[in-house]
Parts: sequence; structure tokens; C-alpha cells
Amino acid sequence: MSKDIRVSVFGRTDLGRTRDHNEDTFLVADLNAPQVLPSLTVAEHMIGPRGSLFMVADGMGGAAAGEIASSMAAQQIFDHLGRVWSHDPDNSPEQFALRMREAVEHANTQIHSYATEHPEVRGMGTTLTAAGVHEGQLYLAQVGDSRAYLIRNGNAFQLTKDQSFTQRLVDAGELTEEEAETNARRNIILQALGPDPRVKVVLSIQRLNRGDVLVVCSDGLTGLVRKAEIAAVVAGENDLAQVCDTLISMANERGGPDNITVVAARFFGDGLPEPSSAEEEPQHTVLRLPGASSSSDDSLTPRPQPVPAIPPPAPAAAVREAAEVTAAGSRAAVYGIAVLVMVAALWFLLR
Repeated sequence: MSKDIRVSVFGRTDLGRTRDHNEDTFLVADLNAPQVLPSLTVAEHMIGPRGSLFMVADGMGGAAAGEIASSMAAQQIFDHLGRVWSHDPDNSPEQFALRMREAVEHANTQIHSYATEHPEVRGMGTTLTAAGVHEGQLYLAQVGDSRAYLIRNGNAFQLTKDQSFTQRLVDAGELTEEEAETNARRNIILQALGPDPRVKVVLSIQRLNRGDVLVVCSDGLTGLVRKAEIAAVVAGENDLAQVCDTLISMANERGGPDNITVVAARFFGDGLPEPSSAEEEPQHTVLRLPGASSSSDDSLTPRPQPVPAIPPPAPAAAVREAAEVTAAGSRAAVYGIAVLVMVAALWFLLR
């Protein structure tokens, strides 16, 4: 089937309006060659028996650490798949998914080792959303809060689940999805590649249809542009370069507080089925494989983002919140002392 499936793809990353350097990385690769595809123009290729790869990584860690972490993640994953998967005698879909998970775990080990050997980048890490296509199936490896959407019939469906503190609150019924989008703690992620020696890669799967468009992006986009808007841009524009440019412009027009990265890929060919109204809507569907340390987001525990080499100043809102808590505590202490004095005075008068 894979010989009849083709993809056109384009990716772009942007500094945003407030950052002085870009910590995002993206990579698109033909795993049949294997080779990294050029990023300056829309690239089209046939998806061979070894598949294709689309990745976005959002680094963190201060100074140049975030750039190093995201770049290492993309390169290490591609290198590992090119070295191991391309020559694997087992070309089954399950083996492809296993190799994807293995490649992400390998990248984590390499980033963690590098940070251990270089104290100046201690605590560096990166999110990762890696999408691999093999025999008409889309396999997603997720760490952190970058995202993948599938746009089908004019609607956008989120295929990944954020590994974030606010998503955990949504799952528990404490927040709605709309409240989570604007929550002050939405940037607290549960894990990243690099800070810890081991990582729990969550794999998910989705069957592709002819005409589907995959959008993989960093939170510099999703923090400002909603999925319905992403769907509208994709539906109204055939040129994938223009799709990426428009989405990035929308984020920048709304302040552009973070780096913004978008990869857009359109799938077509006789090897893919036509969309059917009878099939279920695309969704986040966890793929459970043998040998996984964890195959679910549920086992992740909240952790702050890795400590930057040079800690940034606290946001004004956080400072205000801390000041209000301190002031409230001080008032409570004064009230408590006053009550004790009054009780003591009454006891003295009535004894």
C-alpha cells in the first residue's frame, strides 16, 4: 500500500515577537532514503516501505541550552531510525512503532548525558512531537506539550494529549479545556526529553485518509491560535507554505511571546481510502506495545519545567500572587495576636 501514498510537506519556525533566540527545531525526513528533506520549499515525495517522519521540538533551559536540546532530539531520532530502522529485517507496523519509541528514548539518553557532562547547560530539555507514517497509519510519539492535529473535512482533531499540569486538571474535571487554555500554570509540563535519565514515551495511532492534513506545532502557536482557526486556515489555502506563514502571522499578531514552529503535511494517493462519514472521528488513541515502561499519560506525575541555566525573572502575575499570599498570611497573624490579647484581658478582669 505504501507505494501509492504521497505527501507534500512544508515547515517553518519563527522567533516570535519577544524572544532573542529560537529554541524550536523541526525536521522532516524520508526514511526510505533515509534523508532529511529541504525546508525552504514545499517538498513532495512518495512514502516508501520505511515511511516518513515529521518532528517538532521545543527546547528549554536558558541561554543556548534549549536550542541544543531541541536540535539534538531531532537529529538523534533521525540518525537512530536511519541507522537501525532502515536496515531492520522486520518491516511490520508494530516494529516501526517500537523503533520510534526506541529512537525517542535514545535521544533522551543522549541529551541527558550531554547535560551531565556540561554543567553550563544543566537542566536543559525539550518537548517532542514526532509523527511517523507507515503503511497508511500515523504513529505519534509524545513527550511534553507540543501538539499534532489532523485536519479532515474542514475540522481539526487533536491527536496528541499535552503532558501538562493543566491537562491533568482537565482530565480530573477540575478545569474545562477552555479554562486550561488561559490558565496561568499551563506551561508547567510533566516531563521533557533530557532532564531525567529515563522518559515515558506515549505512543498513539491514527489511520490516514486521502486529503488529510497533519499539522505539528509548538505551543508558541497553540497558546494563541485555536484548533478551529487552524482548520479554517488549512481549509482555505492549498499552498502549505502559505498555511504555515498565515498561522505564524496570526500568533505574532497576538503578541508572539514564544518561538512559533509549524509543520504541515498533506497526504494523497490511491493507497489511502477516501473519507467516510461512517467512520469515527480522529482522536488521541494510545497504542499499547510490549516492553513499555508506560504507555499512558496517567502514570506521569507533575514536575516543573527544567531549571534554566539563568533563571528568568518571575512573571508579574506570579509576583503579585506571592505578595497577596504573604500579605494575607501577615494579616491572619495580626488578627490572631489581637484575639489572644483580648482573651487574656477578659480572663484578667473576670478572675
